[in-house]
Amino acid sequence: MILKGGRQVASLDLKGDRDVVRARRIVAKLMTEKGAPALMQTRFVTAVSEIARNAVTHGRGGEMRLFELPDGKHIGVEFKDAGPGIGAIEQALEDGFSTVGSMGKGLGGAKRLSAAFEIESSAEEGTVVRMTGSTARSR
Repeated sequence: MILKGGRQVASLDLKGDRDVVRARRIVAKLMTEKGAPALMQTRFVTAVSEIARNAVTHGRGGEMRLFELPDGKHIGVEFKDAGPGIGAIEQALEDGFSTVGSMGKGLGGAKRLSAAFEIESSAEEGTVVRMTGSTARSR
């Protein structure tokens, strides 16, 4: 698990659009505190926004938990929802795949914008997405 050993520093219930905005702000604040460059912040906050919105829109709401990771160079987030699950995860990660008529770039885009990405999903348990963002400057 990519969040192993992480220390939870915040959590947020995801019920609506305002919570998606709050999720973005919470993550951006921690990344700023950790000294992450603006581009890294923008990339990871965009990924967080996409997954938070998916939890609200497709997952019947959910929860976001934010972690500081032990390496000191990454933060992590975990999203859990109570939705119907994703039947074909690999297909859902491909650009252009959508079950709701959207552009189908969100899930795969979030993966590309993250340092590490994990997803588990089932009809019985909903979906869990874990991802990390780097806070370290490139050398």
